[in-house]
Amino acid sequence: MKIAIYGAGSLGTILGAFITKGGMDIDLINRNTDHITGLKEKGAQIIGSIRMTVPVKAFLPEEMKDKYDLIFLMTKQMDNTNVIKQLKTHLTGDGVICTMQNGLPELSVAEIIGEDKTFGCAVLWGATMIGNGVCELTSAPEKLTFSLGSLSPNKQAKLEEIKRVLELMGPVEIEENFLGSRWSKLLVNCSFSGMSAVLGDTFGEIAKNKKSRLCVQRIAKECIDTAKKADIKIEPIQGKDICKLLDYNNKLKQKISFAIIPFAIREHRLLKASMLQDLEKGRRCEIDSINGVVCKYGDKYDVP
Repeated sequence: MKIAIYGAGSLGTILGAFITKGGMDIDLINRNTDHITGLKEKGAQIIGSIRMTVPVKAFLPEEMKDKYDLIFLMTKQMDNTNVIKQLKTHLTGDGVICTMQNGLPELSVAEIIGEDKTFGCAVLWGATMIGNGVCELTSAPEKLTFSLGSLSPNKQAKLEEIKRVLELMGPVEIEENFLGSRWSKLLVNCSFSGMSAVLGDTFGEIAKNKKSRLCVQRIAKECIDTAKKADIKIEPIQGKDICKLLDYNNKLKQKISFAIIPFAIREHRLLKASMLQDLEKGRRCEIDSINGVVCKYGDKYDVP
């Protein structure tokens, strides 16, 4: 297989390093010239919960010449239409795009390349860009998991193919209820990533502070209520049933939900949201594609 990661920032660089180390042919593509130069000259330097340096193949978008069997899409969603139209020209005849973006990006990708060529994957771990070619893995090594799925039925063979690639880094769950698994990650992003961006804090700091934890709890509850009204069953995430842990309908359950939030997030306590990293670099963040998705569903299904 010829594989590419388009938008190889912190997450993509680490994923690309693992896949390269596992012996597969993969190109890391990013428009950040300094980052690509760092990758070309010194390899992918991974620090944090895992430390390694891996020589990788890195390119700017204008240096792309090959056609790919599989492209992992890891850019921000603001320019999805133009990006996907460009990537469409770099797919082989049966090539596919697997979007690893936050929110619910599969629908917009499928509008351009079709459902048959669209796959989705929720990345259930976090990372921070430290410097050019240097990325910090901020999740525990045992939590490097993926949730994979498709909008179309009867795609098991291709899903297994993508799964084998991702398993070079960590466990992969193929989800029958893919929309429900997407909502699991969406709930975490809405509650913790939004708060991380607002406060400039890590997930652990947000959970520790009682005022910000209360906001996290209320946002999570709003996500759960909205999904229920839309008849979406939110799936467990990394073995934890989020709804069972965080949903409540009386004062006692509300208190229990509040108390367990720091324990539920402890394996990712060092994570700093990519939205916050964007703001720190003066870039627009993806708030409309994350919290905004729940707002749209809330409007549609009349959930305040």
